[in-house]
Amino acid sequence: MIENDESGDKIAESLSSFEESSNIGRVNANKGNPDQGLAKLVLTVVELLRRVMEHEALRRIEGGTLTDEEIEEMGQTFLKLDGKMIEMREIFDLKESDLNLDLGPLGNLM
Repeated sequence: MIENDESGDKIAESLSSFEESSNIGRVNANKGNPDQGLAKLVLTVVELLRRVMEHEALRRIEGGTLTDEEIEEMGQTFLKLDGKMIEMREIFDLKESDLNLDLGPLGNLM
């Protein structure tokens, strides 16, 4: 039994201190539009995945492993996704900067 172990308290204090000093955005579902918090989270994840996929596509293009048709199709797909992301941000009254993530030592997502 760990009744007298204070390590849990120390961890909680460290986390609390980190939260107070960091600029990490929080999902606030108590705003006027309760769906906005969830939309922000989902759109942030989609944006992160889009950037990873775009990076991989560029790597494959530079590596010469794609045909011209595949390159064109990927370009069209990324354009459509970008348009849909703009549309969804407008629906939920979000700016592109609202989808930013603090990735710690890696920096910000955007």
